[in-house]
Amino acid sequence: MFIQLVEPGMTPDLHEAEKEIAIGIDLGTTHSVVAYATNQTPTVLAFDTGKKLLPSIVSYGDEVVVGEKRAFAIQSIKRLIGRQTVPEDLMSHYPDAVVSHKALKLKIKDRELTPSEISAEILKVIRQNAENVLGQTVHKAVITVPAYFDEAARQETKQAAKLAGLEVLRLINEPTAAALAYGLDKQVEGVYAVYDFGGGTFDVSLLKFTRGVFQVLATGGDTLLGGDDVDYLVQHYLQETYPTVADSITPTIARELKEMLANHQMTSLAIKGHTITLTQQKLTELCQLLVAKTLQICGQVLRDAGLDPRNIDGVILVGGSTRLQVVRQEVASFFGKIPLTDINPDEVVALGAALQAEALTRGSDTLLLDITPLSLGLETMGGIVEKIIERNTPIPVAIAQEFTTYQDGQAAMQIHVLQGERELVKDCRSLGQFTLTGIPPMAAGAAKVRVTFQLDADGLLTVMAKEMATGQSQQIEINPAYGLSDAEMIQHLRDNFEHGAADMEQRLLIEARVDARQMLVQLKGAIVQDGDLLTIEEQEALQQAIESLEKIVVFEDRNAIKQGMQELETLSFSFAERRINRSIQRALAGQKIGEL
Repeated sequence: MFIQLVEPGMTPDLHEAEKEIAIGIDLGTTHSVVAYATNQTPTVLAFDTGKKLLPSIVSYGDEVVVGEKRAFAIQSIKRLIGRQTVPEDLMSHYPDAVVSHKALKLKIKDRELTPSEISAEILKVIRQNAENVLGQTVHKAVITVPAYFDEAARQETKQAAKLAGLEVLRLINEPTAAALAYGLDKQVEGVYAVYDFGGGTFDVSLLKFTRGVFQVLATGGDTLLGGDDVDYLVQHYLQETYPTVADSITPTIARELKEMLANHQMTSLAIKGHTITLTQQKLTELCQLLVAKTLQICGQVLRDAGLDPRNIDGVILVGGSTRLQVVRQEVASFFGKIPLTDINPDEVVALGAALQAEALTRGSDTLLLDITPLSLGLETMGGIVEKIIERNTPIPVAIAQEFTTYQDGQAAMQIHVLQGERELVKDCRSLGQFTLTGIPPMAAGAAKVRVTFQLDADGLLTVMAKEMATGQSQQIEINPAYGLSDAEMIQHLRDNFEHGAADMEQRLLIEARVDARQMLVQLKGAIVQDGDLLTIEEQEALQQAIESLEKIVVFEDRNAIKQGMQELETLSFSFAERRINRSIQRALAGQKIGEL
């Protein structure tokens, strides 16, 4: 028996829900697609041009035109979503980019527009088209994003939708949406890899399909690797090969030649009386390193899930770049099986989004379990990162952990939220911070502060800190002003694997130093308060041990620090016992046995 699943917070009145219209949108780098589902049957909605793919181009001439390259045209804006600066590799394609008030903007005529404002123009056309086709008002949508979109990119995508008059029911990862469409359409079960090579991004996800449950096991990708990069390589090659018409060879022409080679071994175009030619062999040569990079990421994702290619039941290809013959050949060789290509790779993501939109408005007998691609944590003493939500954790999720104060009388605690896989704060990305105040003054380690990380189904994070004795609390919704630059997202993972052992050794050294310094502070305070309990000889011995540990603690020898702490603990053990006895005597002074 299946339970009808409805998103928490949605109306429980299913008759009312049936009146709602929610669409699925694949807001792509090169093209965007919209679909609508009824009775778990999704359909791609054609635009007024009769085509199902809307070029993700916004032109700012005398009027704003979407889908056509005219004056002041902006293409591939998705690559700048969530970023504060233009990645170095893309500088030549966005020469008019500026940073204004910590936000990336593009100068277009006399205006400065953010990537979300430009993306909103695409979404407005998509929404209007859906209303025209369906004959009803549309205010709700599920929008797909690359699995490796970070917090900032997801927030900006939601902002773009809001500007377009759309409420985002869910941000769903593109490979997950594709798997959802494929799984329901084919009724498959098992573990499948979704290889998503789109216009501006690459993602790979491993999903397990079991009787209507879609569980993401692991994901990986690169937010700056896609078909656009192939176009630039082809363009550069053609410009060098045909210098007399180099200025006329644009990325659009390069893309046209590339796409014509999907079913041919050679293709040509006439430009200003010259014939330029591109062969399948040359395209394969140009793409080889890019494809190899995608397969390296596939290998890492498989290792994350504890699987190898032999454990995979099938490979689903998503994204227009998977039409390249070299991609299909190399993917087949890597996984040892022919990829599944019987659903249009340009449409499958939107189809999955439409299915999820239907599920969130009318209920569904399927359950989707997505994951977070990078770990989330906070800074602790010594610049160490304490991970609260580990990467590849299913979402939505809420995890709480208790922390305490470091110093006597500490009345506030700084909560610094971080994203990444490394052990030290300096190697991870800062997402935001806030201060919890009102902590009762207590001895170090006595206060209890519960920090809760809550990650919703869209992958958006809320962090709350609460002092347990007073109930004093503070929280932050993570909405960073910029996203990761260049390939920082994937670099987080690479650095983790390359420096994991060294990072852990450095972490253990820092932890030893923190413990040693805390011991020194506490012991010095105890001597000031109860030094009369010590003999002169004991005071001298303790002072020598204290000075010795103070010298050792700055060294890089963790074992020496531990040994120094052990020696100081042994020397101070009798002193600690005497202090405890004095405390008990003070507490019992003036009380009668019967009262006790």
